Amino acid sequence: MPFEQFTVRSLTPVSVRTNAPSASGVYGICNAREWIYVGESDNIRASLLAEMQQRDSAILRRRPTGFVSEVCSPAERGARQLQLIDHYRPVCNGRSQMGIGASE
Repeated sequence: MPFEQFTVRSLTPVSVRTNAPSASGVYGICNAREWIYVGESDNIRASLLAEMQQRDSAILRRRPTGFVSEVCSPAERGARQLQLIDHYRPVCNGRSQMGIGASE
């Protein structure tokens, strides 16, 4: 099952501050070729901003350009993240490459 509101936004600090909710939910990071990462967080905006500040992370090495987010309750987040991972097959959601948002 894909993201409910599928509008890919630019993955820049200004766009994230403007378009990402500071609420509980899930998010996907992508570029024009692939889905890179699907995360879950108490604060989507904060997690995306933190992901962009990581130095030499597996996510940033894939040169992400966009993000999608979906608000959902903390109780639903984990299951929704797994659904989205199963649907999109992001390259950086392997156990050894989980990003910041995975445990928030």
